[in-house]
Amino acid sequence: MITSFHTIRLVIVAAVLGTAAAPAAAQPAQVTLKAPDGITLKATYYSPGQPGPGLVLLHQCNRDRTAWAAFATAAASRGYHVIAMDYRGYGESEGERFQDFQQEGPVVAEKWPGDVDAAFAWLIAQPDVDRRRIGAAGASCGVNQSVLLAQRHPEVKTVMLLSGNVVPAGREYLRTSPWLPVLAAASADDGNAIDSMKWILGWSANQKNTLVEYAAAGHGTDMFAVEKGLQPQMLDWIDAHLRNAPAIPAPQPAPSPTPVQEFWTTLTGPGGPARARALFDAARQRGTHTDLFPETEANAYGYELLQGGRAEEAVIVFQMNVDAFPRSANTYDSLSDAHLAAGRRTEALRFAEKALELLDTDTSTPDDFRQRIRESAEQKIRQLRK
Repeated sequence: MITSFHTIRLVIVAAVLGTAAAPAAAQPAQVTLKAPDGITLKATYYSPGQPGPGLVLLHQCNRDRTAWAAFATAAASRGYHVIAMDYRGYGESEGERFQDFQQEGPVVAEKWPGDVDAAFAWLIAQPDVDRRRIGAAGASCGVNQSVLLAQRHPEVKTVMLLSGNVVPAGREYLRTSPWLPVLAAASADDGNAIDSMKWILGWSANQKNTLVEYAAAGHGTDMFAVEKGLQPQMLDWIDAHLRNAPAIPAPQPAPSPTPVQEFWTTLTGPGGPARARALFDAARQRGTHTDLFPETEANAYGYELLQGGRAEEAVIVFQMNVDAFPRSANTYDSLSDAHLAAGRRTEALRFAEKALELLDTDTSTPDDFRQRIRESAEQKIRQLRK
C-alpha cells in the first residue's frame, strides 16, 4: 500500500581502480577516502559515463555498502553518479568493530557525519557530477545519516529512507525544509518501522512525501529481494524529484503545521503534556492518534521527564503511550515506573502486573528486550508487595 502525505573542510585521499567504459557499461570503481581524523574508509563509485546528478547511499548497520550494489548499478544506468560507502568499523573500512550498537552510539554521533561528508565531498569533486543536484538514500541507521547530510548540505535535493529513525536535529530540519521531498518505505513485519517512518514524514509538510508500506518485506535494503517493485519506484522517484530539481528551491509561504509538528511543539512546551493530551484525545476520536508518535519516542520522552523530576507529567505521557499501544507490555511497565516515582504504589503495582500479563502475547517485542521488561516488572512487584 502506498500513502502520500498532504556541511565541512576535508582532506581526502582517493585511489580509484578500474578503467573508464562506455556510458552504458561503466564499471564500478573502488574508492579510498580519508575521514577527518585519518581513518581510512572504503567506498564504491558507479559512474554513468556522462554528466548527471549524484547519489550518496548509506547502508544499515547489519550490512555493508554491497547491499546497495544492485540499486547503485541501476541508478548509474539511468545517468546518476553514485557513491556507496562503508561506515568506519564496517565492510572494508577501518575502525573499531562494536558488538553492541549502544556502545557504538558516541562514534555514530561524533564521527559518522565527517565520514559521510568525506564520501559526499569526493562525489561532488568528480567532473561530470551536477553538484547542485545530489540525492541521499539510507537504510536503518543510514536513515538518520541521510537526513543529517541534507541538513549540512543544501545540494541534497531529496532523500529516500528505508526502515529507520531520525534524531531531533534531523526532524527539525525536515520541519523547517518543506521544499524537500521525502520517500520512505517500511514493512509491517519489522517491529514499529512503519509507525516510525510515518512519524518521520509527519515532521515534513511537503505534499509530495510518500510512504510505501509492505506486509512482510523485512528491514532496510533487505526489502529489495522481497518486493521487486521497490527499486524501480525509488529510481522513478529520483527521476521525478532530483534530475530536474531547482538548484535553489523557490521561496514558499510557510505551510500550516502538520499534526505531528503541532503535537510535539505542544508536548515539549510549557505545560506541554496536559495540553498535548487534549490534542491526542481529539486525534483519537478521529482514529489518527497513533500517527502522532511511535511508541519508542513517547517512551523516551516520558523518561526524560522522569529524569527531570517531572513524574506527574511523565504519567500523562506514558498513559498516552498505553492508550495508543495497549498491547505493548513495555508501555505498562513504563507507566508503572512513573506512578512509582509519583508515590502511587497501588497504581505502580497494577501496571507492573499488567506488563507481565501482556508479555505472553506481546510478540512484537524482541526476546532480549522482553526479558528486560520481565525483570523490571518482577522487581517492582516484589518491592511493592512487601
